[in-house]
Amino acid sequence: MNTPVYPVRWQNDRVLLIDQNRLPNEYTYVEIDLVRDMAEAISTMIVRGAPAIGVAAAYGMYLGAKEIQTTDRDEFLEQLTEIGKTLRATRPTAVNLFWAIDRMEATARQCVGSVAEIIPQLLIAAQQINSDDIATCQAIGEHGLAVLPSSPNKLCLLTHCNAGALATAGYGTALGVVRSAWTQGRLARLYADETRPRLQGAKLTSWECVQEGIPVTVIADSMAAHCMKQGLIDAVVVGADRIAANGDTANKIGTYSLALVAKAHNIPFFVAAPRSTIDFSLPDGSGIPIEERHPAEIYQIGETIVCPPGVEFYNPAFDVTPANLIQAIITEFGAFPPAEIIDLKNR
Repeated sequence: MNTPVYPVRWQNDRVLLIDQNRLPNEYTYVEIDLVRDMAEAISTMIVRGAPAIGVAAAYGMYLGAKEIQTTDRDEFLEQLTEIGKTLRATRPTAVNLFWAIDRMEATARQCVGSVAEIIPQLLIAAQQINSDDIATCQAIGEHGLAVLPSSPNKLCLLTHCNAGALATAGYGTALGVVRSAWTQGRLARLYADETRPRLQGAKLTSWECVQEGIPVTVIADSMAAHCMKQGLIDAVVVGADRIAANGDTANKIGTYSLALVAKAHNIPFFVAAPRSTIDFSLPDGSGIPIEERHPAEIYQIGETIVCPPGVEFYNPAFDVTPANLIQAIITEFGAFPPAEIIDLKNR
């Protein structure tokens, strides 16, 4: 393909979402022009990845605003808040979702004028969130490249889940660091955890790499420690769905165990995420809500049932990596030790 990937696009008064549930076998778009369809798309992971969810939710707020049938400003704002509540309930862990909705609601409240004047301002705000995220990811890529190990010259990096263009408005966070390393000649190979149970690494991260000719090797999640012991990994770079004020980080389930084995092998572990992913209202990771998803993600692969009847299931979508396992959190403002991200609160 060798063309930029934009999972959320505004076109002809509707939103186009890459259907990530159909990748890598089908590259198709879903057209969204109603807020209820946007909520469904976020919930069912047609669009996924914290920054991309935030962008999608922003457009969802605009679509919902257009559906409100009132010219009374106060009633409009009240109904817009209810639309925000619906969207907030779709993915409780991804803080970018809440950040984007808060920003859209603030835009509506701060707009002096009639309902007819507020609605177009919401579209402008959503488009700004969209374009800002692309610039943010490119900055994260540059800052990440600066803190990667200086030796060897060509690095082998390991990532988990998908924190690439598909998880953002474009370019990616963790995969943005990988892209920057590749374009600057500092990447030998990316190892991608398959990322059970939804296989975002195997399906999505590898797909993105193939499009751009980035050397990528998919491994089972349980192979990471072995690969580190064999000297195949120089650094680990992952994304985040929510970061507490002390640097504790929620990311796709399996990230915590990856950080532990990286620490055991003295391999640096980096988190790449925009400032909007930091939840300064939470002092530590114990307060991060962990979404539990349907057990079918565990007992079924495609149409094939892989577990016997009668077993029980536990399917948390995320885990929390303690800050003391993270060497640096890479943001659009630079890379910081976890203890220093509090300095970004007023940025």
